Amino acid sequence: MSGGTELPVPDTADVRSGPEVSEKLLSVLPLLGEWHGEGQAAGSGGDHRFGQWIRFGHDGRGFLAYESRTWRLTDDGKIVGPDVRESGFWRPRGNDDVELLVAGPEGLVEIYVGTARTTTSWELTSDVVARTPDAPGVTRAVRLYGIVEGALMYAIDRAVGEEPLRPIMSARLERLR
Repeated sequence: MSGGTELPVPDTADVRSGPEVSEKLLSVLPLLGEWHGEGQAAGSGGDHRFGQWIRFGHDGRGFLAYESRTWRLTDDGKIVGPDVRESGFWRPRGNDDVELLVAGPEGLVEIYVGTARTTTSWELTSDVVARTPDAPGVTRAVRLYGIVEGALMYAIDRAVGEEPLRPIMSARLERLR
């Protein structure tokens, strides 16, 4: 934690400090850390660039806490303002199976199930999508994550109603720590 209140049970995004890493996290351990970079998004307001910070942390138990913040960028890289924000948990389920729970302020809660494709890549498909009455009409989604040449890369596809899946976000993030 940087500044602010110190909690009596700390968590960390670093294997060298804080609680001991649970053996249950081995299949998602390469994600542990803080990541920063840029990506491309598509939406009802048109395509746009964004900046992003992601943190995968742990408190010694068998899950990773996940937090992501993005900010909209102009074509020439100027920050326009906040964009997508979400938080959740990566839950390894034995072997190479993994679950991802994600909630966002737009009123979507998504539960994904998937598997580690390799030691540094994961493919997840929505199992449950719950929405508040004014949330986007997302009905299903797929997320692909991978670490390629040290960078975290991902792609998210979503479907609305009976429409086919379509790309909505992708990014390349470098490890901060």
